[in-house]
Amino acid sequence: MGAGPTERVRRVYDAQAQDYDRVFAVAERRLLGHHRAWATSRAEGSVLELCVGTGLDLPLYGPRVERVLGVDLSEGMLAVARSRRQSLGPDTRVELRCGDVEALDLPDACVDAVVATYALCTVPDPGSALAEARRVLRPGGRLLLVDHGPSSSRAVRAVQRLLDPVTVRWQADHLLRDPRRLVLDAGFAVVEADRAGRAGLVHRVHARSPS
Repeated sequence: MGAGPTERVRRVYDAQAQDYDRVFAVAERRLLGHHRAWATSRAEGSVLELCVGTGLDLPLYGPRVERVLGVDLSEGMLAVARSRRQSLGPDTRVELRCGDVEALDLPDACVDAVVATYALCTVPDPGSALAEARRVLRPGGRLLLVDHGPSSSRAVRAVQRLLDPVTVRWQADHLLRDPRRLVLDAGFAVVEADRAGRAGLVHRVHARSPS
């Protein structure tokens, strides 16, 4: 019997962990642009970061953030994130934990903001992850997403449709998920949403949990 989707994602990112930062830097430089700070600059208070990965967002949190809990399936990615946390000096705000964002080991209404950058594209069930985000957010809390998704260009979307089965199979990376639609379906109220990157590949969404 083959591995389930969650275990498969874990294996993919354990294998990619040492090269992830280098490869993603190329993607940001050539296609996506640098948009992580768009999300982290809007966070404050107690923050949960979904799929924290190698911790690329950690240096970007500002002084209004009191605490960051980063959760990821991959111990390989978290090992890199822990090295990055140490490079920040004695930053006691940051805790890193191995876990499944579709089934968080956290109490209800315990954080002020949930941040996810390039995360929903890899989660096996993004609806479950967003339901968990809504559960752990305090009433009116912020959901801050940056992710790639369907391009605003019809020609590029056609290419994405061709590539999607390949990237899903080999990289656990879905190219055609629409973050804004997923957020609305999960019951959040969208405050702002826009596109960025080449051909509108990057989707940025700021939403609020129900009061």
